[in-house]
Amino acid sequence: MAAYPAALEAQGISVIRGLAMDAPHQARSGHQGTAMAMAPLAHVLWTRIMRYDADDPAWPDRDRFVLSAGHASILLYSMLHLTGQGLTLEDLRDFRQWGSQTPGHPEVGHTAGVEVTTGPLGQGIANAVGMAVAERWLRHRFGADICDHRVFALCSDGDLSEGISHEASSLAGHQRLDRLICIYDDNRITIDGPTDLSLSDDAAQRFAAYGWHVVDLGEAADDLDALEAGIRTAMAVDDAPSMVIVRSHVAYPSPGQTDNHEAHGYSLFDDEIAATKAVMGLPTDESFYVPADVVDAYRAAGRRGAAERSAWQQRVEALGPQRSEYEACLAGRGLAGWENKLPSWPAGESVATRKASSACLNAMADVVPGLVSGGADLTGNTGTSLSDADPLNSAHPAGRQLYFGIREHAMGAVLNGAALHGGLVPVGGTFLVFSDYMRPAVRLAALSEAHSIFVWSHDSVGVGEDGPTHQPIEHVMSLRAIPGLRVFRPADGNEVAQAWRLAVDLDGPSAMILTRQNVPTLEGTAATDGVARGAYTLVDGPNPDVILVGTGSEVSVCVAAAAALEEQGVAARVVSMPCWELFAAQGPAYRAEVLPPGVPKLSVEAGVTLGWERWVDLPVGIDRFGASAPGSVVLDKLGMNSANVAAQAAALIESQE
Repeated sequence: MAAYPAALEAQGISVIRGLAMDAPHQARSGHQGTAMAMAPLAHVLWTRIMRYDADDPAWPDRDRFVLSAGHASILLYSMLHLTGQGLTLEDLRDFRQWGSQTPGHPEVGHTAGVEVTTGPLGQGIANAVGMAVAERWLRHRFGADICDHRVFALCSDGDLSEGISHEASSLAGHQRLDRLICIYDDNRITIDGPTDLSLSDDAAQRFAAYGWHVVDLGEAADDLDALEAGIRTAMAVDDAPSMVIVRSHVAYPSPGQTDNHEAHGYSLFDDEIAATKAVMGLPTDESFYVPADVVDAYRAAGRRGAAERSAWQQRVEALGPQRSEYEACLAGRGLAGWENKLPSWPAGESVATRKASSACLNAMADVVPGLVSGGADLTGNTGTSLSDADPLNSAHPAGRQLYFGIREHAMGAVLNGAALHGGLVPVGGTFLVFSDYMRPAVRLAALSEAHSIFVWSHDSVGVGEDGPTHQPIEHVMSLRAIPGLRVFRPADGNEVAQAWRLAVDLDGPSAMILTRQNVPTLEGTAATDGVARGAYTLVDGPNPDVILVGTGSEVSVCVAAAAALEEQGVAARVVSMPCWELFAAQGPAYRAEVLPPGVPKLSVEAGVTLGWERWVDLPVGIDRFGASAPGSVVLDKLGMNSANVAAQAAALIESQE
């Protein structure tokens, strides 16, 4: 129901459209058309529908708004400014400029009120699915008095074209996520031209087939009451996510650019902006026009949730014994002393690191209350199964085991959405070679600093008989190339346990790279905090002649090679380097202590050697695809054995004498 006179609402929408033209025009860059067409929808959401408090944009029980169509960022920024969530008019003038609070696409953590980082199409829909999973989980774990809100996502033709939207929407329908409401801006425009150049899907039938409730509003993009009614109809559905379809016209009400595919981007210049403002009754000679009565109305809307937030805070304070669990969930952390539950392994015991990881996960479950784990149809294989845990689904909304199905890309983005929503420590696993299917979501996890934990097992040619299609070669190094992603490749179970402690306790995303095959537990890995420093000396002697640097399963190869070299009178230091990123973050003194200048250095890793020149003089690796044979045979044939490493080390020493 309208909270303001119709004339004031109409003026507010015109102001939003004016900002949607002016900011990209000032930047000479951006997207005007979608923001103009969706201004009425934004008005309805922020003034009639959504529950939020502009004075506390991070209130945990607020409704979430995900702009999956991230190119329309000026629409979101305009609403954050108008409703008083921290952005100033000057911030809008600085749209897309260096250091501004209004970057080209929304970035969570950079701009208050932005829930997720969007722009790559389809990601926001999958993020919204993860948020809806987290909301329902918290509601059923702690009660509706503590968590009871909705997730709204605005998506475009492009979002629904991307394959990730199919994966995520199928999962959402199966999960019956009734607090998820997607609004589809059906403007039938892409950059190339009309969507019928490449698309003839029936979105309503598609989403109905996924198990969604569909509300097709037709030509209602400018009908405020129809928009509100359609959204409220979706909000009343209690057994399925909802898709509200709105037929819009890009760049409306521009006299010359409405429905022009060029208006997807920046196409309205001075004359067309003036003509459009004249149609709307705005001053044609003033940019960034925001009259006081419009500001007052939107600021009042921004304060509508203040009383609800205050009442919610009182309920949280009265939670009693559950409060520590709830706060640990929101923080994405464990209960006090949780790390003492992590297992350890005696030297000499042989265990695959994926199995060690599984033991860690199961030990953590009771003391990391927000832990939810799953896999892309490889839950048992990757060690991401929780013993005796209920499946997380509509029958068990607070279950701990989330089955993603064969949907790696959606899994990555769902993890990100759950992490950014808050309340869960989300873990998802698949084989390392299939991290390729997840890479866009992993990159956004790093960019967003989402507390997502990716488990990738079967980490080398040690996979064996499945052959080169399933044997990762370039994957670990390609993941290390992503800024802000911690990549752990632990040598044994004890390093796995330390990596899990860090993955839970540190902000941002982590990747666990784990073996299929058993590896020996090495002497010294249990009694060190070396994983936290990224690399450490595992085997040492006075005045080493050579340093062997290994990761993962190849650390034991280095230890054996060092013993062979010792028999030849060569002193070798063995360094385990489970995490490049953490080692690079250490001071130069520590790095020089572990890898002293002037001593020949050789690395051993069952993957491409590209990049190892950063740390060593000679990398020993695999710069080709693998082969189908038993894993131990493939590793041996491709030089991942102690004899080859010892020979290469001896040759390196000789070359530097």
